[in-house]
Amino acid sequence: MTRVDTNYIVRYLLNDDKKMANIAENLLTSKDVYIANEVIAEVVYVLHGVYKISKIDISNRLLQLVCFDNISVSNLQIIKQTFKIYQTENLDFVDSLLCAYSTIDDIATFDKKLNKCIQGR
Repeated sequence: MTRVDTNYIVRYLLNDDKKMANIAENLLTSKDVYIANEVIAEVVYVLHGVYKISKIDISNRLLQLVCFDNISVSNLQIIKQTFKIYQTENLDFVDSLLCAYSTIDDIATFDKKLNKCIQGR
């Protein structure tokens, strides 16, 4: 199993550096790969904050990636739910992830928007 960092995924998704994108694509499509939640969160931050890509486009691209047969994440159902929340709620990705986890764990927060999302689950 190979763990990848944010840059690998960003280069693959953006294809802005052909050499790096090809290397990343080769790994992401041919090896068993694990993507940590922290890496997914940083990818979202970079794509939205730096490249100004919409939440919907980010969600669609990353959902497609994490559903590859050779890609593992900590909990695919939670990640899928997270992206649905991220697209529809006024929350950043990490708060969306916490809201999704509230379906299986208790979440302690003072954040009003996050609490509203949790109460809606």
